Amino acid sequence: MTELNIPATKQRGLDQQDERVRQHVGARGAITSFLTRVRSGDLGPLPVIVGLIVVWTAFQILNPVFLSADNLVNLALECVSVGVIALGVVCVLLVGQIDLSVGSVSGLTAAILAVLFVNHHWPVLLAILVAIAIACAIGALYAVLFNRFGMPSFVATLAGLLAFLGLQLYILGTVGSINIPFTSALVGFAQLDFVPPLLSYILAALGAAAVFLSGYTLAARRRRAALSASSIQAILARTIAVLVALEFVTWYLNRGRGVGWMFVFFAVLVGVLNYALTRTQWGRSMFAVGGNVEAARRAGINVRAIYASAFILCSGLAAVGGILGAARLASANQSSGTGDVNLDAIAAAVIGGTSLFGGRGNAFSALLGIIVIQSISSGLTLLNLSSWFRFMITGLVLALAVAVDSLARKSRASHGQA
Repeated sequence: MTELNIPATKQRGLDQQDERVRQHVGARGAITSFLTRVRSGDLGPLPVIVGLIVVWTAFQILNPVFLSADNLVNLALECVSVGVIALGVVCVLLVGQIDLSVGSVSGLTAAILAVLFVNHHWPVLLAILVAIAIACAIGALYAVLFNRFGMPSFVATLAGLLAFLGLQLYILGTVGSINIPFTSALVGFAQLDFVPPLLSYILAALGAAAVFLSGYTLAARRRRAALSASSIQAILARTIAVLVALEFVTWYLNRGRGVGWMFVFFAVLVGVLNYALTRTQWGRSMFAVGGNVEAARRAGINVRAIYASAFILCSGLAAVGGILGAARLASANQSSGTGDVNLDAIAAAVIGGTSLFGGRGNAFSALLGIIVIQSISSGLTLLNLSSWFRFMITGLVLALAVAVDSLARKSRASHGQA
């Protein structure tokens, strides 16, 4: 009898010790873990957050209007169209590829939408679905060229950039511009529709609740697998911090026109893609292929299907961004998707923390990166500075982001983590 009780007593002691270790990991080990990751080169969103603070501080000193509620409301809405395109760019960068045609695809789909909706009087929802379907077909074409014929994504999408720009001009015809009626629901969604104040606070609370649920389910899975996991106290602390931040931002924006439904849509897209990348088998496969394609293939991952999903998702999100951009301007014209749209989308993904080398990044990279780029644009506009200065500043920020990524990659390699 005694011999049977001794192992049980020891087991209870070990369980209590494990629980204390888990509590330490959750309560005080989070900061230590974060500092360890930083020293090893895993900087996460830290550089872009620090950069954003510097940019906002500088522009607020130079022009106190910059951080006004009205200006931040406009800044948030201006982020959406290119930010959605940048979400797609994150997907192709994660698998170590590139899509140079996202600007042309966004402009083409905007033109298709305008022709179907305005000229042919199709229902707006049907026109949107057809435009997105065509964009997804373009992504599937890139996947075939890459998977079956071995054409580098750089070459395939560069050809697409030129070809689909020409197709856009052909579709628009000699008129060159099609105005979308201001009375349409699409334009209202992009320009005039704002969340009622009470509902905006509820949505912010729901966002914090999603953070708690995500953290709690992840911790539960890790405990079942006998791995260290965040304690409930740490999860609650993180949730409360997110809740306070979201409610404060909501309150501040409501001092102006409020939170635009289009920005809420963008935030939901970011959340959905982040969940797909971090909590699904498909997302883990994306990171695996981007980290080491041969190892992923030997692990049984359908590498071709992962590449195809990345290209299709990139083109589909480019279509959504192009449609929102046309709705924001209430027009689809020959300049839609041209200019700096293409470069800003790629720069936003990289500045936000997605690695050009593949295998590292997340959906929030697009959100953070486009906020940085749009903040620079808004600040320089308020200072009445020319666009050439904005291009130079954005290029410098992009170069710094790539340099930080390269240095972090070398640091991880030196620590045996690459």
